[in-house]
Amino acid sequence: MIHVTFPDGAVREFAPGTTGLDIAKGISPSLAKRTVAMALDGVLADLNDPITRDAKLEFVSRDDPRALELIRHDAAHVLAEAVQTLWPGTQVTIGPVIENGFYYDFARNEPFTPEDFPAIEAEMRKIIARDRPFTKELWSRDEAKRVFSEKGENFKVELVDAIPPGEDLKIYRQGDWFDLCRGPHMTSTGKIGDAFKLMKVAGAYWRGDSNNPMLTRIYATAFAKKEDLDGYLKQLEEAEKRDHRRLGREMDLFHFQEEGPGTVFWHPKGWTLFQTMIAYMRRRLRADYDEVNAPQVLDKSLWETSGHWGWYQENMFAVKSAHAFTHPNDPEADQRIFALKPMNCPGHVQIFKHGLKSYRDLPIRLAEFGAVHRYEASGALHGLMRVRAFTQDDAHIFCTEDQLEAECLKINDLMLSVYRDFGFEEVVVKLATRPEKRVGTDAMWDHAEGILKKVLAKMAAESGGRIKTGVNEGEGTFYGPKFEYTLRDAIGREWQCGTTQVDFNLPERFGAFYIGADGEKKQPVMVHRAICGSMERFLGILIESYAGHFPLWLAPEQIVVCPITSDVDDYALDVVAAARQAGLRARADLRNEKISYKVREHSLAKVPVILAVGKKEAAERTVTVRRLGSQAQEVLSLDSAVATFVEEATPPDLKRAEALRLAAE
Repeated sequence: MIHVTFPDGAVREFAPGTTGLDIAKGISPSLAKRTVAMALDGVLADLNDPITRDAKLEFVSRDDPRALELIRHDAAHVLAEAVQTLWPGTQVTIGPVIENGFYYDFARNEPFTPEDFPAIEAEMRKIIARDRPFTKELWSRDEAKRVFSEKGENFKVELVDAIPPGEDLKIYRQGDWFDLCRGPHMTSTGKIGDAFKLMKVAGAYWRGDSNNPMLTRIYATAFAKKEDLDGYLKQLEEAEKRDHRRLGREMDLFHFQEEGPGTVFWHPKGWTLFQTMIAYMRRRLRADYDEVNAPQVLDKSLWETSGHWGWYQENMFAVKSAHAFTHPNDPEADQRIFALKPMNCPGHVQIFKHGLKSYRDLPIRLAEFGAVHRYEASGALHGLMRVRAFTQDDAHIFCTEDQLEAECLKINDLMLSVYRDFGFEEVVVKLATRPEKRVGTDAMWDHAEGILKKVLAKMAAESGGRIKTGVNEGEGTFYGPKFEYTLRDAIGREWQCGTTQVDFNLPERFGAFYIGADGEKKQPVMVHRAICGSMERFLGILIESYAGHFPLWLAPEQIVVCPITSDVDDYALDVVAAARQAGLRARADLRNEKISYKVREHSLAKVPVILAVGKKEAAERTVTVRRLGSQAQEVLSLDSAVATFVEEATPPDLKRAEALRLAAE
């Protein structure tokens, strides 16, 4: 007999080979009816799978969050059947679940287009309505290759060959249609429901290799409930309006061009926004960090020592002097290979090593707004979100092991405060553990992960419920585990931004040490810390989260003064002068255009405050205030308006400092 443990702790005996469905039916017919799959020891499995060992058993209903992946997986199979029903001879390849949906790649002489979607969706609904059961069969390799070859499914034959020897070859049927699949699936096609939608088509090379045939990829999404689908589609619609590339054009912030792929051409307003961010971050670091600057180009030997050349080389840019390329045999030419730095850490270790350090000097916190370069495939580049050249708000803390916990908690406090200043209240912190490819011993990883698990628990307890925590298995860097900070923006999307990485490897590789209290050399612990991560990407996130409606302190252009007639141009310039003298970013629009045209244009450019001035305002030294997103107007005296805007434009960290100063008086 086997022992099955249920979620409530109850343990029951069953004959080996009893299926999950048998057990569900034995408990209650209604339970069997609403269950779509099971979890054995936490791993999803087909409900009809036999249970052959002692295990913890959970029944998974369609409303269980874990079932969402199954809904999408099953929908991918139904999509493939629908396409082959409508267009016989189309070859199916792979159809995985991805974030927010799924896709399926098809081989067909004529690519699919969005105009085909209504017919495909209608056929999918017919298949779902038939409610055919998903059944699993185990085939031999030879049988599978024969059947797929006879069907003309050459890509499936190739997939069969790729399955490792000894691994089960599973075929899932839904009525007469079947597919090669690892599973698991729900009990029948009817469980998919009608909350699905085909989204877009794209070209995709078979197995991502440009030497292989081009396939048509149909992207789709599916949810358990129609309201969830509607909410997702609404979020996509809102996200399109907030696309930072579109807003970047409208606000005249930046552009990209082919001569510098993945590198940003910052316009004056965009660079003002960038420098406002840098100034804010510098103020936040001033009390605890020393700012440094390490070289952009370093000999590859340094990167070999760090491990980056071996583990990260495909993401690095390597350079030689032009003379070395044109005269490769010239003994006078420097033939060394250099690398544009993809990370700041090796340079910071060199700065730490320069001069003898004592335990009394620790912790040493070195910060740099370092420009780094990383190779990204051209197809992966995406505005500010995915670039090849960016600025990291990077820092490295060199400390003793006894100081490590306190430093991680101090970093966490700083991160949460920064994120709050930018409007991010919901934060998830996850511990990313050892990846498959890594340096260092298992004992070192056990030690580092043990420390971070303890710190994570303390962070959660001290946050008062503000942060949620979790674990990302295998997602650590090659040199150490890390905390990953994920933010939720104004429309509910999640962005992974900050990291705190504990590194016992790099100091050892570079021979970094300090003199301990006993007079002996000790190896410091190195903590890698980034709050925004890529400043460019963080700004892209901010643009989309705020939809370009920046708070006044962040807005690259805070005030535009628009004279109603040219007779009051001089007064408009006086208003601008008063605003600038008070530290505000203001300019006058003296063009010979109607005031309605100017207001509309500056509203599109997301200028937070538009001041209209006419003869009456000039005579009374007032301004008519119009705020972005509001039709209301307010008349204020010039002095009162400037004072109001100065207060609003004071960054949150400076407001806190002033409040503390006043409280201390």
